[in-house]
Amino acid sequence: MRPKAHSAPADPVPHIHSASVVSALATVEAEQAGLAALKTALEGPLGPAFEVAVATIQNARGRVVVTGMGKSGHVGRKIAATLASTGTPAHYVHPAEASHGDLGMITADDVIVALSWSGETVELRDLVDYSRRFDVPLIAFTSNPESALATSASVVLALPIAPEACPHGLAPTTSTLMQLALGDALAVALLQNRGFTALDFRQLHPGGKLGASLKFVRDVMRGGDAVPLVGGDTRMGEALVEMSAKGLGCVGVVGEDGRLLGIVTDGDLRRHMSNDLTARAAREIMTPAPKTVRPDQLASEALLLLNSKAITALLVVEDGKPVGVLHIHDLLRTGIA
Repeated sequence: MRPKAHSAPADPVPHIHSASVVSALATVEAEQAGLAALKTALEGPLGPAFEVAVATIQNARGRVVVTGMGKSGHVGRKIAATLASTGTPAHYVHPAEASHGDLGMITADDVIVALSWSGETVELRDLVDYSRRFDVPLIAFTSNPESALATSASVVLALPIAPEACPHGLAPTTSTLMQLALGDALAVALLQNRGFTALDFRQLHPGGKLGASLKFVRDVMRGGDAVPLVGGDTRMGEALVEMSAKGLGCVGVVGEDGRLLGIVTDGDLRRHMSNDLTARAAREIMTPAPKTVRPDQLASEALLLLNSKAITALLVVEDGKPVGVLHIHDLLRTGIA
């Protein structure tokens, strides 16, 4: 009997994208091209102007006043918020409202950052005139270096022209993304120049998930009598009582001087399970030199350590002595994990 012939495997059927996905891909590609053009510009002629803009803001005694109309205004609000949250005091002023009294929010010690893709936004006129009259430095985000805004500015950050993702070339899409990216670049450069740290960020952002992740271990740990501790010569029968009473699945083992020797965990109990376990000394069962954290470490660092070692609790040690214990449940309770 002849063996049955095997047919060749069928070619995989190519995935056919819907019209909506095709449109989305085209949008992303267009905006990627805009960001690539911005990167090239920063590597070339935009770079020196960007350095001057950073220095101008850094040397200012006042605040950064961000302004823009329409979609540029929405981007401006986000840039102002990013600057403020990263150590550069900033706020947004609506250009139309500026003409009706809000110019009083701007002082000679401030720096104005004005966004206008065309550089010809009529609503910016009074604000630009004000900056010239009172010698307030003006940094322009625009794609037209010959525009009215650019010719009046102290520093011109000339964005490269790139096609909008909108198929009609009308809705601000690629252009606003490029403005936003340049604003983020400005904020990050200032952050780094000021030596702004995660701890500084915590002072300005105490709420939400980010604020929680910037808490210190000492803010979250359990201390005092809540820390399960026994001496090195303590019999495991007593150590188990302490371990069960504190309910953290571990007990620290300390020497006569109070310094940490090791830790006994549920895993250690399983590894040393025997008829005489309760009669043995804690130092015989413990894992020596366990992973620990300091009270002044960020809780987010402790979370990374817990996850990387697949453990649920860490002893908090200062000057070699345990001062607290941190359990994964504490991190969940405070919104860090």
